[in-house]
Amino acid sequence: VQLVESGGGLVQPGGSLRLSCAASGTILRINAMGWYRQAPGKQRELVAIITRGGSTNFPNSVKGRFTISRDNAKNTVYLQMNSLNAEDTAVYYCNAGIIDYSRGMNEVEYWGQGTQVTVSS
Repeated sequence: VQLVESGGGLVQPGGSLRLSCAASGTILRINAMGWYRQAPGKQRELVAIITRGGSTNFPNSVKGRFTISRDNAKNTVYLQMNSLNAEDTAVYYCNAGIIDYSRGMNEVEYWGQGTQVTVSS
């Protein structure tokens, strides 16, 4: 199973970016999917999470600015980021709990390789 992120880059303060993460491989089912970020010198933190049924949760730091959505048919999760500021600069990682049929019926946690988001003028 692989998670491949795309959509990162350089954006000016106040701008927007949309990240995508596509899962592929021996997937039976994907449960929760989420986005985390890690800024230099800081711990990785949760940015957004969405259940298979579409329930979402966000930390206060991004609530009202970020939205998360998913397309179960495409095994893809999206992160729409608006009103970006310098504090949002980080490497963003996709995460998913996947029933991988090559590894039995247990849920396995997978991570993407990360995509850099830089907010700067």
